[in-house]
Amino acid sequence: MRDLEWLSAAEALERLRVRPQTLYAYVSRGRVRADPDPIDPRRSRYRASDIAALTVRKARGRKAADVAAHAIAWGEPVLSSAITTVADGRLFYRGRDAAVMAETETFEGVARWLRGGGGPVAWTRRASTPSGGSMRERLFSVLAARGATDAPALGRDHASLADEAASLLDTVTDAVCGRSLSGPIHERLGRYWDCAHEDADLIRRAMVLLADHELNASTFAARVAASTGASLAAACLAGLAALSGPLHGGFPARVERLVMAAEREGPREAVAARAGHWTRPPGFGHPLYPEGDPRSRALLSAFKLPQALMALRVAAQDATGDHDNVDFALVALSRRLALPPDAPFVLFAVARTAGWLAHAIEQVETGAIIRPRARYVGPAPEGL
Repeated sequence: MRDLEWLSAAEALERLRVRPQTLYAYVSRGRVRADPDPIDPRRSRYRASDIAALTVRKARGRKAADVAAHAIAWGEPVLSSAITTVADGRLFYRGRDAAVMAETETFEGVARWLRGGGGPVAWTRRASTPSGGSMRERLFSVLAARGATDAPALGRDHASLADEAASLLDTVTDAVCGRSLSGPIHERLGRYWDCAHEDADLIRRAMVLLADHELNASTFAARVAASTGASLAAACLAGLAALSGPLHGGFPARVERLVMAAEREGPREAVAARAGHWTRPPGFGHPLYPEGDPRSRALLSAFKLPQALMALRVAAQDATGDHDNVDFALVALSRRLALPPDAPFVLFAVARTAGWLAHAIEQVETGAIIRPRARYVGPAPEGL
């Protein structure tokens, strides 16, 4: 007997009147649940109630302002990009699966791939490096200094911008280390953090997986800055500022606090005691990956999860049904390598610089400024 709760792909497409790519986008954004067909696991089936809700909304229609407002938060795409996409629960860099690239590719090579080629894979010329303050302070300092002095990006050719992008990756790495080191970026960070040589490959893997993630908050900030023609360093500084917030790059710190609470109180008790403070526990669930974050899977597959985190993962999944995400994996990596407290954020920032640079170059080459309109909800303008 046919299961009325589920629809085949053909039925879902007919009801929605969309292309297969749009249906896959709905699934990747968590708006339609898809499960393997029990008769033919190679095919997917789609929850009928989700399809019905989307059909009603499409039929009802919305004003342009409503569409724009919804697009800001996990909604429909708002600008064109050839760099990164999330499709069918997987992350792709210019058409290549990021999890597959993480198995063998260098971070520098992936950074070059993201920006569409051009420029050296690695930079060899060195500039002065700040040595005082924390890793985070040095990152902000060096990007602010270069943002104020580097040439604007507008009007420059791709080769020139790609060359500067390679130099900036070295600049931020040296800033984190407080000195200039040689070798691949993941090895430099590993030496600075006193990691065993074989453990540095875990840093490489994490950096590849974190290099870009479509149009997240920090990347959008970087693109907005780049759209004005500002220097690449200024665009990266805008990205870093957005990343520093507790709802973006600050999530690993929140995960670490949850892990510490789980060690004190017990994992199930820690999750239960804080259930009223979150829509989901930090480190679990992701709107783009309802079936699990592929970045977390790819990183955690490379090392044994510490016992405290294993117990917390089981407790959180049992309580919420959510899978661990890359913030959880970053904290697990940090604990596995005994990294300093701010290392997850710093590792995230250096890795994501590759994506900010790629998006900044792509944006500035469009020659268009990003300037949306606001929907005014204040007092009526005087005299109108």
